[in-house]
Amino acid sequence: MSMKDLLKIHEPHGHIPVLPQQTIDLLDLKEGMTVLDCTTGRGGHGSLILPHLGETGRYIGLDVDQVNVDYATERLKGVGGKFDVVKCNFISAKVALKGLGIEKVDRVIADLGFASNQMDDGERGFSFGKDGPLDMRLDHSNPVTAASLVASMSEVQLADVIFRFGEDRKSRVIAKKIVEKRRDRPIKTTGELASIVCEAVGAPKGGGGGKRIHPATRTFMALRIAVNAELDVLVALLNLIPQLLKPDGIAAVISFHSLEDRLVKQSFAKLKQEGVGKVLTKKPLIADDHEIRLNARSRSAKMRGLKILK
Repeated sequence: MSMKDLLKIHEPHGHIPVLPQQTIDLLDLKEGMTVLDCTTGRGGHGSLILPHLGETGRYIGLDVDQVNVDYATERLKGVGGKFDVVKCNFISAKVALKGLGIEKVDRVIADLGFASNQMDDGERGFSFGKDGPLDMRLDHSNPVTAASLVASMSEVQLADVIFRFGEDRKSRVIAKKIVEKRRDRPIKTTGELASIVCEAVGAPKGGGGGKRIHPATRTFMALRIAVNAELDVLVALLNLIPQLLKPDGIAAVISFHSLEDRLVKQSFAKLKQEGVGKVLTKKPLIADDHEIRLNARSRSAKMRGLKILK
């Protein structure tokens, strides 16, 4: 299926899965397999995977976002095949599988990106593209929001989060300005925070156009990672992979920034060194120019694969 055809199929669902053909090729799907999708999202990868599993195969999708769980469930009904979509964080994957009567699976996939509907919804607070509450939670049962972190962290803590998770060299200047501004009134919206960052480091040149990223991009990414403990749960998942897969099982992990990709690379290398796994991707698989033109969010996607040996 061409990328244009994939675009037509997935665009109405609010999210286009990245690296679709590379994912199918790397997973090497066969009829009768059981596949665990740790980040089912809007069911994009699930709708690609299910037809390969036949009547005897099974797809299990996990997601912490109830909206996407409900949406993916309805969407996959139209695809056919046996599937389950469970609301849970992928750190609880073993518990979820046990609840379904499954001990181990043949394939694991984890797309660490956010569904487009999440990023584009101003009420979720992930982006400054649309002004909305400074929230950033994937799971609404999580009591921690970006607004609560901005309000409660010390200047040193804020600078550390922005530097570690956003890799922003101007983290101290940004943290100082945030603390200065919050003395006057609470910072409650994405627009307010983006304006504060621009005031601290300078407004985007040319109104934010061109190839340079918006000055607030790294701060927003850092707070999102902190709110959802993204790197901690990723490490937990990577440690779980050998326990989730059968011998000869394959894991595919798609990351979107260097912090994630580094953790995946290091984990796979460690499993290789221990004789537990075989790295299937010497270099990460990336989108070609054609896919990037059709789906701009695939530009930063990197996929690594691992086969479990024992």
